[in-house]
Amino acid sequence: MSAITPDDVAHLARLARLELTADELDHYAAQLDVIVSSVARVSEVAADDVPPTSHPLPLVNVTRPDVARPGLGAADALAGAPAVEDDRFRVPRILDQD
Repeated sequence: MSAITPDDVAHLARLARLELTADELDHYAAQLDVIVSSVARVSEVAADDVPPTSHPLPLVNVTRPDVARPGLGAADALAGAPAVEDDRFRVPRILDQD
């Protein structure tokens, strides 16, 4: 016995302002019935003692711990620069000074 009939599909099509042929009504009724049956089967399996989850396996953060380490000093950073001015990298001007 089908839970979704072609009349149900026709009603939905009218609400959505769709014009469907009789063959399309039968086709969509069968497809919607499969969908509704599948959702009903999932509802049967879901148990009250099983908590809802977003992933089947637990997620674990795999990042490394944040450990402070000494960084590169200004003199070392500027040592390989092609041009230095006032303890900064010197680069060509790209904007007019207005």
